[in-house]
Amino acid sequence: MENLSEKNLGRDTKGLSTLKYVDVESIKDGIIILKNGSLRSVLMVSSINFDLKSTDEQDAIIAQYQNFLNSLDFPLQIVVTSRKLNIRPYLEMIKEREKQQTNEMLRMHTIEYQEFITKLTSVTNIMSKFFYIVVPFAPVESKKSGFFNRLSSTLAPKQQIIENRELFETYKNQLWQRVDHVSAGLSGTGLKLTALTTDEIIELLYNSYNPSTMTNAIIKDIEGTEIQRI
Repeated sequence: MENLSEKNLGRDTKGLSTLKYVDVESIKDGIIILKNGSLRSVLMVSSINFDLKSTDEQDAIIAQYQNFLNSLDFPLQIVVTSRKLNIRPYLEMIKEREKQQTNEMLRMHTIEYQEFITKLTSVTNIMSKFFYIVVPFAPVESKKSGFFNRLSSTLAPKQQIIENRELFETYKNQLWQRVDHVSAGLSGTGLKLTALTTDEIIELLYNSYNPSTMTNAIIKDIEGTEIQRI
């Protein structure tokens, strides 16, 4: 389990008082546990170029999205973030390609391309948008547990979930059912979704609470990923 503390939020002990405004209590198995005991799963969502679609394709996407919204019986949160593109991994990849080139002309073109990208990013702030869907689940929504168990969870929600592994697994499975529903509904529109792991959620929260360091984040390749269960 990873606990959200002043250290991994990028704050020193002088900023400890600000932690009371952070709703996150801990992160466990890729699931956010809030201070009120409710759970959250964060899905990273790819994008599609709607304008390049034909009229029929656009109508189909809108209809599928409408059906998805009508099928929901729980709320969703859509989060959009913008950050300066971290081009360093891409430049390092080009440099490795340049070293592997056996054709001298291709090697020179690779060097020129690398210089072009370097100059372009030095004079232009290339921003990249990231899209997330936050899927919620609250323990009070569970009807399988008895009255006294629900009462105990209501009075001390986060302690019950953190300390009771079996209870946490039950709630997590119900949350994953919602995640599967969201994934199935949106995949019909051509979108790809992947659940963030614990480390990725910590990185996202760190970047959110430390916007000046957002350029240091490594971009995740969502196209080659699937829904992950940790």
